Amino acid sequence: MTNLNDFRAHGHQLIDWVADYFENIEAYPVQSQVAPGDILQQLPPAAPALGENFDTIFSDFQKIILPGITHWQHPGWHGYFTANNSYPSVLAELLTAALGAQCMSWSTSPAATELEQRVMEWLRDITGLPSHFSGVIQDTASTATLVSLLTARESKTNFAINTGGFKNQPSFTIYCSGQAHSSIERAVKIAGFGRDSLRKIAVDSKFAMLPGALEEAIISDLSSGLVPLAVTAAIGTTGSTAVDPLKEIGLICQKHNLWLHVDAAWAGSAMLLPDLRHMIEGVEMADSYVFNPHKWMFTNFDASAYFVADKAALIRTFEILPEYLKTKEGDRVNNYRDWGIQLGRRFRALKLWFVIRSYGVDALRQIIGNHIGWAADFEHWVQEDAQWELLAPAPLATVCFRYNPHHITDEVALTNLNQQLLESVNRSGKIFISHTTLGAKYTLRMVVGQTHTQQHHVAQAWEVIKEAAEKLK
Repeated sequence: MTNLNDFRAHGHQLIDWVADYFENIEAYPVQSQVAPGDILQQLPPAAPALGENFDTIFSDFQKIILPGITHWQHPGWHGYFTANNSYPSVLAELLTAALGAQCMSWSTSPAATELEQRVMEWLRDITGLPSHFSGVIQDTASTATLVSLLTARESKTNFAINTGGFKNQPSFTIYCSGQAHSSIERAVKIAGFGRDSLRKIAVDSKFAMLPGALEEAIISDLSSGLVPLAVTAAIGTTGSTAVDPLKEIGLICQKHNLWLHVDAAWAGSAMLLPDLRHMIEGVEMADSYVFNPHKWMFTNFDASAYFVADKAALIRTFEILPEYLKTKEGDRVNNYRDWGIQLGRRFRALKLWFVIRSYGVDALRQIIGNHIGWAADFEHWVQEDAQWELLAPAPLATVCFRYNPHHITDEVALTNLNQQLLESVNRSGKIFISHTTLGAKYTLRMVVGQTHTQQHHVAQAWEVIKEAAEKLK
């Protein structure tokens, strides 16, 4: 497919296939049913010397690749967190690919820069974040967390580590809850602090960070000659979607002069609902904040919204200006290459713009509110059935539970039982759920939040889970 006429014809063919895929997605098993190596053995060991025609390639896509896809856009997707797309987002991604813009600076595509600036202002305002926050699109929350810790490191040392490395620097400590995402620990390693510098703070019965335990750890480290640097608070932990008490944590950070990063990767989209913004009370004390529209705001991966209180510190941490990057616009524009790790940047703002304008804020709120309500229904069903246990509060749209028909206390036996249940449910192909461990208990997780999930899909999921459980008795 090397000429425009072929491109046009096959482009129409693919759009039709994509539309059919969305229309018929419930016919696919949610989780891929292939075994390890099944795909690999169908792929030739050497690349083709001569070009192949599109029909052959697309046929192989359908025969070889598609069976090995787990369908995250299936309305029966209830595992991990969602990684949603939507019709306007997919179309915008097509335009992004066609334009092929490398949006590292204003001059390389002024519209990309200025649209990103405006869309990030929209996101800030519609989710109730402080007006002094400045935003930039990162690829993932993992990257945003690393960017945050690097900025904290440089701000604390007056940017000395960027110049001379860690020589003559104190030993820093970083804090998060024991339920925080693994990306925190990864960022601590990459940023050069070392894993031993990370303090995982105890949590309460709702799996939220204990502020008293945080302050005790800070004081202990200070007395040992260490230098507390930063705290990451979670709004919606990965395991149970626990909400750390942000205001109390913020006051402790202010008291001890610590950087405060807020990880709201999944739950941040729910802040579209004003009634839920009590979860981020105290966010005005944060130095940085991240949430992922690619999780629960119907914008396909990747698009992570990262906000900072002091954009000058962020830019100074990452800015490098060789001659070939100098432009005449200077400080009159944002050059987002200096707002994060990557020099090259995709035009991610376009799909966010399409999504927000296509749905409108009111409809986005309605859909997320529906998801939360349907998850509450599922939580109620678990609580009402004596064979099941609710293992954590469900403040949003993730329900943590397990099967315990005989009310046994043998955790090994319960783990084995629920592992079998998870495997059976997912092997059915009807729905997909995931698991975690909470308080040493093997825990099933039911997430409601896929773009096309409706109330009857949630009811169906409960029936699938119960039917699989009955077969294990």
